[in-house]
Amino acid sequence: MITLYQTPVAWGMPNLSPFCFKLESYLRMAGLPYTAKLAQLPHAPKGKVPYVEIDGQLMGDSQFIIEYLKRKHGDTLDAKLTPEQLAIGHTVRRMLEECTYWYIIYMRWVDDAGWRAYMPVVETMIPDVLGGPVPLPMLRQKMLQILHDQGTGRHSMEEVQVLAKEDITAVATLMGNKPFLLGEAPSSFDAVVYSFMVSIIANPVDTELKQYTLSQENLVRYCARFKSRFFANWKPPETRAA
Repeated sequence: MITLYQTPVAWGMPNLSPFCFKLESYLRMAGLPYTAKLAQLPHAPKGKVPYVEIDGQLMGDSQFIIEYLKRKHGDTLDAKLTPEQLAIGHTVRRMLEECTYWYIIYMRWVDDAGWRAYMPVVETMIPDVLGGPVPLPMLRQKMLQILHDQGTGRHSMEEVQVLAKEDITAVATLMGNKPFLLGEAPSSFDAVVYSFMVSIIANPVDTELKQYTLSQENLVRYCARFKSRFFANWKPPETRAA
């Protein structure tokens, strides 16, 4: 059995962390049974979420976990992909995880409207997830410093949305009219694309980026298709059967 440790459910999504959401999506796509529990960062092997416990062993980092699961259970999702498809999937994943991710974080932590919407979610993670009481202003300031050091925090909201919209355009263009990113069948890369698209769309703040993403009809259809196939039976933890 796989125990998946992640941040709380919110905004009607299985998880607000794109990386937690990505890993849960992969587990469902691969048909691997799991139990989801609230993470405790002091117990996380790499000090971040998600992390898992498999056969008594704790493992961190969503991509390393996925690669481990492929080796352990077989790679039913990506085994038939061509080298070119693997390269495209890798490139899209890196763009979303290393660039688009920071734009999402910016809109939650830097933008005042985004912070007001996100703050109640952060409060639910204190102290259970973070392991102790942390003043919200101090936590936000720490994240602002991280964003500044990373580089995204040095931009204006308008500039960040321009950059983020370019990422969305790239994904929409590559997707085209295909049912999934790389063709007729889903691949592990779709776990990444879906989790990031929904992370943008589910934001209760009506940002320019959210509206732009919703205007990409093929991505909206894609998200609906993915949800119907892999998350149709999903329910928030408080309503799941014991």
